[in-house]
Amino acid sequence: MSKEDQIVIMGIESSCDDTAVAVVENGEKILSNLVSSQVDLHGKFGGVVPEVASRRHLDIVNVLVEEALREADKEFSDLSAIAVTYGPGLVGALLIGVATAKALAFACGLPLIAVNHITGHMYANFLVHPDLQFPLLSLIVSGGHTNLVYMEQHGKHEIMGRTRDDAAGEVFDKAARAVNLGYPGGPVIDRLSQEGDPEAIKFPRAFLEEGSLDFSFSGLKSAVLNYLNRQKQKNREVNLKDLSASFQQAVVDVLVDKTLLAADKKGVERIALSGGVAANKTLRAALSKGAEGKGYKLYYPPVEFCTDNAAMIACAGHYQFFENNYAPLDLNAVPNLHLT
Repeated sequence: MSKEDQIVIMGIESSCDDTAVAVVENGEKILSNLVSSQVDLHGKFGGVVPEVASRRHLDIVNVLVEEALREADKEFSDLSAIAVTYGPGLVGALLIGVATAKALAFACGLPLIAVNHITGHMYANFLVHPDLQFPLLSLIVSGGHTNLVYMEQHGKHEIMGRTRDDAAGEVFDKAARAVNLGYPGGPVIDRLSQEGDPEAIKFPRAFLEEGSLDFSFSGLKSAVLNYLNRQKQKNREVNLKDLSASFQQAVVDVLVDKTLLAADKKGVERIALSGGVAANKTLRAALSKGAEGKGYKLYYPPVEFCTDNAAMIACAGHYQFFENNYAPLDLNAVPNLHLT
């Protein structure tokens, strides 16, 4: 393939507390993928502090841009476009990434590509599974979003289910905070649950009205808090391993059942799991078992591409590039952006 045929996209991601810059060639060859995590910075607060996150993005983003190019052995003149997350997320954090991408696109005379963060998670699977074919069902499970999306082809999809209140990742963090497990809570709960009894505590499963593919986890969050209050009133010790396993199973059961129901409705052969909660061992195992039992093939990315990263943004940008789906230089951050 000649240099003229190579599409090299720089991706920039700053929607929450990770600053990330990547350079990806032809939508699948990762030339560099840098992530500066702020977990230690926000851990002492029990969650992300938006102003602190924004200031840290501002401090580090230009350094990452330079390092991503150096690691990729590329110059700005080698790039085909700049792709950036413009929502959803924290508005201040998003603005740092968007402003950086606009400045680079303008200065280098490159197309600017605006990527929905949720779309980025969907494309993490295309990044690492080049053989992934359409049509497919995508389950995106992250800190702020839980979506079921039927993908017919690039740029053409249907939203089959979405979060009505607390997303799966969000309720993991809230449950962890209630028992002082630290931030982020999801990985800690996942680790503790491996030694706990998922049947020890009977937590509710919110399936909503019959046939609904939407998600609601606020009731489960309340059930956990009520259980903890009852145990405290009775002066009973809480078994954190059993609590973690029982809570996690309640989340996983709903995610798996609704995903398989959606796959049945569309008659797909492939299911793609992505988002931060896609790193959860119990979810991976349960969805793998459920998919195999129905003859579906399950795809999911390595853990480093489940959490926020810029390679997935560059991959999504690659396919938008071929559709000439460019953004104007007055692009703004959209913190409450929906997947449509």
